[in-house]
Amino acid sequence: MTQSISEKLDPRHFSDATRAVVGEVDRVSAGVHYPAWTRAGALLLKAPKVFTIGTGRSGLALQMAAMRFMHLGLPTHVVGEVTAPAIGEHDVLVAASGSGTTGRVVRAAQSARDHGADVIALTTAADSPLAEIATEVLVVPAADKQDFDGTASVQYAGSLFEQSVLLITDALFHTLWKTGGTQARELWRLHANLE
Repeated sequence: MTQSISEKLDPRHFSDATRAVVGEVDRVSAGVHYPAWTRAGALLLKAPKVFTIGTGRSGLALQMAAMRFMHLGLPTHVVGEVTAPAIGEHDVLVAASGSGTTGRVVRAAQSARDHGADVIALTTAADSPLAEIATEVLVVPAADKQDFDGTASVQYAGSLFEQSVLLITDALFHTLWKTGGTQARELWRLHANLE
């Protein structure tokens, strides 16, 4: 009789998987070009408005980053939300696409540049269409969704990129917060209270 997946599960598998995921994220973090992230932080702090865009899990990771930017007091909007205003001069669009070719993200980035805004691109591909449009390119040295052989990551699809987008944008938030010196209690005043 063939064993079912639930019968094959072993606590060691979860332990091995956790070590693999954390190890890959650590490797990506070590490969990040920090001066580019510092420049991106400066762009965010000067922006009249900040927008984020990504699709799928990358988009979800950037929605979490948008919340943290809002906690810093930056007027932040998620592209596609009905309350998002028009983008304009000197605003910033933070755009994530592992491949740098996601149509919706690339079109939004081009539109942002056409309206005088800066674009911060998070991508694995420094030579992608998104990177070519961007003001600042933040290369995330992770696997893209087409890494079916597991050469760049043992994880499925773009998981490593998406995890890295979340953690690295959290690190950017943390840097801006600590550099600005605002107390956590002050940030909390901006936290959602209609929950």
